[in-house]
Amino acid sequence: MRILDNVNLLWGDDLTLPINRKTISGRKVLFVDGNTLAACLDEDGEIAEEFCKQLAGREPLRVVSRDSGIKVGSAGTNVKQMSKLISLHTEVKSI
Repeated sequence: MRILDNVNLLWGDDLTLPINRKTISGRKVLFVDGNTLAACLDEDGEIAEEFCKQLAGREPLRVVSRDSGIKVGSAGTNVKQMSKLISLHTEVKSI
């Protein structure tokens, strides 16, 4: 089973919802059912402030990323902090 399927099941989402791939600041992001869930499941690399701003600016309802993919950038920001600043309603989790 794919990681994204597990995430959808944990949140109670239907596994048949449409999934679109997009690239934001060079990182692959899977968008489930439009803007219901944005998943960045890269295992390595720094999630930079610009990526966080662009993702939060899309105002997804939920964001999930891998713990191993999040490294605090030089500005001391991460996905949770940026989401709170730009998109207050976004629920953020890491796996």
